[in-house]
Amino acid sequence: MEKDYFSSTPDDRDPYAIVIPPPNVTGVLHMGHMLNNTLQDIIIRRARMQGYNTCWVPGTDHASIATEAKVVAKLKEQGIEKSSLTREDFLTHAWEWTHQYGGVILEQLKKLGCSCDWSRTKFTLDEDMSAAVIATFIRLYNKGLIYRGYRMVNWDPEAKTTLSDEEVIYEEKDGQLYQIAYAVVGSDEKLIIATTRPETLLGDTAVCIHPEDERYKHLKGKQLVVPIAGRIIPIIEDDYVDVEFGTGCLKVTPAHDVNDKALGEKHKLEVIDIFNDDATLNHQGLAFEGMDRFVARKKIVKALEESGELIKKENYRHKVGTSERTKAVIEPRLSDQWFLKMEELAKPAIKSVLQSDEIQLVPEKFKNTYRHWMENIRDWNISRQLWWGQQIPAYYYGNDKSNFVVAKDKNSALEMAREVSGNTSLELADLRQDEDVLDTWFSSWLWPISVFNGVLEPDNPDINYYYPTKDLVTGPDILFFWVARMIISGYELRNDKPFSNVYLTGLVRDKKGKKMSKQLGNSPDALALIDSYGADAVRVGLMLSSAAGNDLLFDESLCQQGKNFANKIWNAYRLTDGWEVDETLEMPAMNKVAIQWYNNLFDQTLTTIDDHFNKYRISDALMTSYKLIWDDFCSWFLEMVKPHYGDPVDQYTLAAVKSLFEDNLRLLHPFMPFITEELWHHISDRKTEEALVVSNWPKKGTVDQSLIEDFETVKQIVGGIRNFRKENNIGFKEPLTLFSKTTVPQGEVITKLGLLSAIEDHNEDENQPLGSFRIGSAEFFIPINSALDPEEERKKLTQELNYAKGFLKSVEKKLSNERFVSNAPEKVIELERKKATDAQEKITLLEKSLDQL
Repeated sequence: MEKDYFSSTPDDRDPYAIVIPPPNVTGVLHMGHMLNNTLQDIIIRRARMQGYNTCWVPGTDHASIATEAKVVAKLKEQGIEKSSLTREDFLTHAWEWTHQYGGVILEQLKKLGCSCDWSRTKFTLDEDMSAAVIATFIRLYNKGLIYRGYRMVNWDPEAKTTLSDEEVIYEEKDGQLYQIAYAVVGSDEKLIIATTRPETLLGDTAVCIHPEDERYKHLKGKQLVVPIAGRIIPIIEDDYVDVEFGTGCLKVTPAHDVNDKALGEKHKLEVIDIFNDDATLNHQGLAFEGMDRFVARKKIVKALEESGELIKKENYRHKVGTSERTKAVIEPRLSDQWFLKMEELAKPAIKSVLQSDEIQLVPEKFKNTYRHWMENIRDWNISRQLWWGQQIPAYYYGNDKSNFVVAKDKNSALEMAREVSGNTSLELADLRQDEDVLDTWFSSWLWPISVFNGVLEPDNPDINYYYPTKDLVTGPDILFFWVARMIISGYELRNDKPFSNVYLTGLVRDKKGKKMSKQLGNSPDALALIDSYGADAVRVGLMLSSAAGNDLLFDESLCQQGKNFANKIWNAYRLTDGWEVDETLEMPAMNKVAIQWYNNLFDQTLTTIDDHFNKYRISDALMTSYKLIWDDFCSWFLEMVKPHYGDPVDQYTLAAVKSLFEDNLRLLHPFMPFITEELWHHISDRKTEEALVVSNWPKKGTVDQSLIEDFETVKQIVGGIRNFRKENNIGFKEPLTLFSKTTVPQGEVITKLGLLSAIEDHNEDENQPLGSFRIGSAEFFIPINSALDPEEERKKLTQELNYAKGFLKSVEKKLSNERFVSNAPEKVIELERKKATDAQEKITLLEKSLDQL
């Protein structure tokens, strides 16, 4: 940050832009943020090293429902009710809260190593961001896409605001089904009605029967008495009624059910709203006025029992809508709201993801979820009954609510109102702005455009250069809320996609598979993890347990593994840094071939890593890098080239080792930025422009496959020697002679790593006890002392032989299967045949060894 490495301005390089999914402004870092932002940082750091002009834009979201709820709770603690404040006073408190707690999460992301362009930090309530939201509302309203309607909406009685359909979560809950008797006027007959919500009978304005239901034909045109209320209501007929459900009679409550509302409009029924905005009963609740709906339900059920009008109650499992944000049970409610028509707007967004693949979803399985949402899209309720957010730019004049204009500010609205109404005497004081604010998602759906000021200035240098952005990394839970809507706004406002790739992470779960949450107490403190293990180690721990689109089973021991890896890298540097150089020495031939091998292996592995990155298999890219550096570099390569204890090293070997170490650091930098940058400057004094963060990503060279295969054989032979020592209790420093029937590749390397005194050709007439081990079809022999137990050796060889015979049998069975042979690709069949040949050779060797014993 001091050297300004993360900043970006348009230039002649190719851009690579990512916008952060803006966390809640007063939020704190949790494991989901850690995963999401680590992935983004890995992608952006690699792109920076590849020569792109990278721009990762950070920012926060005003989160209207969550933030307003926190401010209201804080005021309550101080004895202040929101209802006692003016809008301006409340907003003063809200801004104080935001300034006090806002932005903490961004500072925490810096601790994680996030290389955002912090100079571009945005907040969805910044003046220019809010102006972009208002301008978009006006544009869509003028196109006839935004309208005001009296509709049945989802009411959250805790947040006291409407919610869009997508913000309602339907959960299976245990409830009860009540059968209630309604008296038929002018007769002793009673009609039995089944309902799960007896309290709403106070709002009933009809009972509906099916016109062809023989049971109730004699009741056509009659009236009923609503229990408790004593109100007279009509019996109406409609084929909407399901004759199979309950008793086949439907109570109609137009104010509190979307289907009842449709029936009410069709049959011109009275609408009686029985609830206040906090879901307590209003004056229509009669004796139950002021009671919470669930308290009132119990009291009403008791009253019905006492009056004999409750005929039956039974357990009943059904789906209940709950608020995604507050978890409160949703109340359907009639209300004047603002809506955005979505059907036409959605078409380009459907095409770009599902038909043209202009936008890729990773993993692809989420296309089905996207399709379901988009092909069943409904008009978006964009108004919220809150004060924290962008106030809807509609201004009313006169007493009729249908008299309004939509304008960017009050002065513009006055001009328009005078023109529309023909009343030139209208004054500013005659205008009343709509009290509601816009849904938070209505600001964040503009995020990839508005952060580059592309709404207010659609032709500015930033938006023209950085848009469309490259990647979006987010969770599948907001695939519709945010991702789909950004795609919709991108095509509507700029006729272009907002990004090319959407990488969808999984949920972070604990090692037992439970979703992490503070309530369950299984979510570790993200900053405490960084303090305990270091940011690099936590990043590695997250990536080791993460795969695209699959839930992440996080185990803190993986952070320890990350810390161990950091220590391994640091100790590898300390080892090489401690070598004494003798400038008179030439490079040993063995070191030359070892360096050639690691160079080739590095280039081969780089191809695999780049392929993983291209497919967004970030976890696999790290795992491949981890194995290359821990196993091949530290455990094998450094052991090959390091001088004997106390001996100096030649300058050429040291220079080559440093160069390869630097390549390793380049590879690891996106994953572990802190330790790699630190070691980069330890290895050599660097100028500002030579920092690792702005260095080049490694370039692939040609690969000598035969050399890599030779060294794989070397590793197997050395491994065989080490196992032989262990099994026969031979000290690891005791020199041994290795006898081989075949030519051994890289004998000098095997001699050094196997601590051998010599490698010699095997003579069948060798007159000394020999132990053996096999690598593939090759057999190797080592002299052993007379104390070797022949029975133990025979037992070991017999086990190997039985396994080899079993393996051969399974391969031959596969090859004798006609369906397999006729359907499998030729390459697969060839591989199976080779397995059979190798197994047969091994069996022959083992049988021969047993004979010799």
